[in-house]
Amino acid sequence: MNKKIILFFSLFIAIVSQAQLKKITLEDGVLQQGRKFGADKMTGFQWIPNTNKYVSFKDSWTTLVLGTQGPNFIETPTLADINTALGTKLKNFFGIEWLDASTILVSENGKYFTYSLTSKSGKELLQTPEAAENQTFDKSKQNLAFTEGNNLFLINKNKEKVAVTNNSDKNIVSGQSISRNEFGISGGIFWSPKSSFLAFYQKDETDVADYPLLDINETPGKLVSIKYPMIGQKSEKPRVGIYNLSTEKTVFIKPRNNADDYLTNLSWTPDEKFILIAELNRGQNDMCLNLYDANSGAFIKTLLNEISDKWVEPEHDAFFPSEKSNNFVWHSEKDGFQNLYYYTIDGKLIKQLTSNKFVTRDILGANPAGTEIYFKSTGPNPTNMLVYKVDLKGKQTLITKDEGVHNVSISSDYNWIFDEYSNHSTPSKSLLYDKKGKAITLLESKNKYEGYEMGTAEIKTIKAADGTTDLYTRLIKPSNFDASKKYPVMVYVYGGPHAQMITNSYLDGANLWMYWMAEQGYLVFTVDNRGSDNRGFAFESVIHGKCGTNEIEDQIKGVEYLKSLPYVDGNRLAVHGWSYGGFMTNSLMLRKPDAFKVGVAGGPVVDWKWYEVMYGERYMDTPTENAKGFEEASLLTYVKDLKGKLLLIHGTNDDVVVEQHNLSLVKKFVEAGKQVDYFPYPMHKHNVIGKDRVHLMTKVLNYIIENNK
Repeated sequence: MNKKIILFFSLFIAIVSQAQLKKITLEDGVLQQGRKFGADKMTGFQWIPNTNKYVSFKDSWTTLVLGTQGPNFIETPTLADINTALGTKLKNFFGIEWLDASTILVSENGKYFTYSLTSKSGKELLQTPEAAENQTFDKSKQNLAFTEGNNLFLINKNKEKVAVTNNSDKNIVSGQSISRNEFGISGGIFWSPKSSFLAFYQKDETDVADYPLLDINETPGKLVSIKYPMIGQKSEKPRVGIYNLSTEKTVFIKPRNNADDYLTNLSWTPDEKFILIAELNRGQNDMCLNLYDANSGAFIKTLLNEISDKWVEPEHDAFFPSEKSNNFVWHSEKDGFQNLYYYTIDGKLIKQLTSNKFVTRDILGANPAGTEIYFKSTGPNPTNMLVYKVDLKGKQTLITKDEGVHNVSISSDYNWIFDEYSNHSTPSKSLLYDKKGKAITLLESKNKYEGYEMGTAEIKTIKAADGTTDLYTRLIKPSNFDASKKYPVMVYVYGGPHAQMITNSYLDGANLWMYWMAEQGYLVFTVDNRGSDNRGFAFESVIHGKCGTNEIEDQIKGVEYLKSLPYVDGNRLAVHGWSYGGFMTNSLMLRKPDAFKVGVAGGPVVDWKWYEVMYGERYMDTPTENAKGFEEASLLTYVKDLKGKLLLIHGTNDDVVVEQHNLSLVKKFVEAGKQVDYFPYPMHKHNVIGKDRVHLMTKVLNYIIENNK
């Protein structure tokens, strides 16, 4: 055939194929990444206790699927079966728990029921009051603790409601999370292993300032006060209560040094005799792991002490590998990376179990003998999240065989491991490993973006501003990318601690709306600068006392990299970020005013003195201790230098970064005669969620497109 004819038909087929591709809408990009485009997964996977059977759910949690060690499934039971037996009107299986191999626990409107799969019958277990929150069962599922308002209650196995606390002063709050969920704290109720005791956090917020938020849904509008301890100001005072179920008495543990020090990472010893609490000074640079008597609350001894000239941040409670021993494993990054250390209950180091030059994240559990500990870790490539095991002699074994981001669930006998992961080229794959490491594939998702116009992402590294540290970058290109053209760029930034934007998962950690933006003729770029997560203490702690300084310089290295690319229009760069990313966006627009033409900053920290104590003092100390650092980081210092177009966005009920930040910045811009744009999201908190998020991203991206020409 004539070569010209062949070329013609090839071009024709390519054009027709391109024309047949569907387009992802911005609404899709905001709302459908985990829905319509979500990979097929073993939703809600759970091992059934003391068996090698497991369950997952499909059809929006309405169908329970029972499986064994293989790909064959049996569907049982149905929601109709359960509702008929219990007289309930359950619409899905979400939230069910397994009590044993044949019994499940379900709840509806504060009532808890048990249902037997063998007899297909059930009964009501107990009922909580309508106002109950923070419901927490003990291990046996016989006792349930919960809060009502600021007090803590329990319903015991005799179905009696017991008031654990009875404080009429609303400033005394029991059973809830404290320290604004820092230090790995996510709840305030801690049952002992055998349910003899109930430990709980209590905070006294009397001295914490009331902060007003405006509720516009009433006429007239109403101020609603929250407790918000700002940097350098008075904070909450914590205690740990220990309620004895047999004596019905409570003893309290206070900080040993100062009343507003932190009590974190509470754990029970397996024999219920002791409680371990990591006490951290308010300056967050001196941590003591203390041992207390569970019956009396008396201090026994300090098991270990860590001091740093920057910060110490305990985020994990002590882990006990064996139910028969009080020897425990402690997380520490004292050698530069989170590693695992094995101690006696007297505080004697038995063995440093891991000595990795990469980050250990979470302990998943230990085998029944207590001789092997399973944990999540990045491995050598910090964009991964893998699973390892280590024995008590320090022998470490990689469990997951593929690079990527893994989620693992282990059977109660530790003979079977469920592994679900994704990576750059794998939407999702679900595997079952036996104890010899042999894998069975249970499910492998197809690419849900097939048939759509979809760009590509490149993952590379560049050097940080220090000239030696590698930084990961992600560059998203449109599906019709043409290297001979010049493209504008939107830089998406976060840049702060406890966050990592680039991961070896499907879409590489990106949001789907970024791919929509690429189809509008943009490149979308991100760099995880020093200060971000999963790279070790030295990498993260460069921000100490000077938030924004090193992070900005690393982002500028990203700008230099972009400008080195022949297909980048270096005069049309825009930047967008939220929260710490909003702080970074404003910092780049004001402190590096020639770098970006357009910026959109959402929920930004503006001056760290208005941020909360627990997070803010860790990284910035206090204005008294670090006056120069606060002045240099404050965006109010640089308003006169703004050159580009800037849109500021804030939820009016933001209780994380209060709107005082953004409004104060606008006020400074007005005083300096600088024009900026401001858009509030009434009654939204720190993030704009739900259907309104489509409005938000439309606002953000249209602003960039319209002003970055």
